[in-house]
Amino acid sequence: MQERNAWVDYAKGIGIILVVYGHVARGVFNAGLPMDEGRYLLVDSIIYSFHMPLFFFLSGLFFYDSLMKRGRTGLIVNKIDTIVYPFLLWSLLQGMFEVVLSDYTNGSLTVAQVLSSLVWSPRAQFWFLYALFLVFVVCTFVYAKASRRLFLPILLAFSGLYVFRQDMPSNSALQFVLGNAVFFALGIWINEIKAFLLARHAYLALLFGALFVLGQYVFHITLGLTWDVGGLPVLVLATISILFMVTLSMWLGRFRIQWLLFVGASSMTIYLMHILAGSGVRVIMSAFLGIDSIAAHLLIGTLVGLAAPLLAQMIIQRYNFHFLLSPPQPISATRLRARAVATQ
Repeated sequence: MQERNAWVDYAKGIGIILVVYGHVARGVFNAGLPMDEGRYLLVDSIIYSFHMPLFFFLSGLFFYDSLMKRGRTGLIVNKIDTIVYPFLLWSLLQGMFEVVLSDYTNGSLTVAQVLSSLVWSPRAQFWFLYALFLVFVVCTFVYAKASRRLFLPILLAFSGLYVFRQDMPSNSALQFVLGNAVFFALGIWINEIKAFLLARHAYLALLFGALFVLGQYVFHITLGLTWDVGGLPVLVLATISILFMVTLSMWLGRFRIQWLLFVGASSMTIYLMHILAGSGVRVIMSAFLGIDSIAAHLLIGTLVGLAAPLLAQMIIQRYNFHFLLSPPQPISATRLRARAVATQ
């Protein structure tokens, strides 16, 4: 299983479970349900210190090989289909649902805000897709002429930009790139040495697991910091945490945990739909059933946030509603480019 990169799906599975739980917990807290605030804030900061950097890292793993295969234009066009299209469609769908249901949710939203978020300020979980596309575009040009021996220097350069990004212009597009490209570049570099990690994954999982626990304790308890402070401490903590997730996933690759593989392989679908599912079940439990048990909200909200998108994915595949996840052929950027090339 290691040769087939099953560990990547395990890492995606762990990451998306943390994403769903984190958003469910935030929804419950923001709804004013009786949570232990200190415990909630600690767990929230631990999760947010690395779970989205992990996904940028995983996105960078196979970037260079794809770039060499497709070329700059081909890769960017492909990402229009796989990132921009679902970003636009699901930003609109979720936004319109939130507008209609604003009386029952944690905030109010207008149609104008939904439309403006498509270009200038992506909302909710969709910031990740917005930022990921920008990072893909920037790295496509950075790495297009770079040899593999430059991967580490480029990673160090992005690290420096990450650490000092708070002193740079606050343009949101620039900050999205500077705040996340370093983890994407880490994935590109780690892919060059993954054979070394795979050969020693058990020992490295123990090492990085110990560093993960120590790092999280020192960062949150000793120093009293939270994930949003930025700078070198966050970069170090996120890197240690990512390496622990990676080596742990490599160790899990010795086993076949079918459900976790399925969750990991379906992480994009879950990411797109989990807010609607998790928020919906919270509203039903709280407003209509009168349930205020925090444990019940967290457990059921997380399970539904994972299961409902998986069920929706099966329905989409069964009834050929593929336009909900990928562009129909007539408007596919890849198809349009191929047609344009053929007519030249």
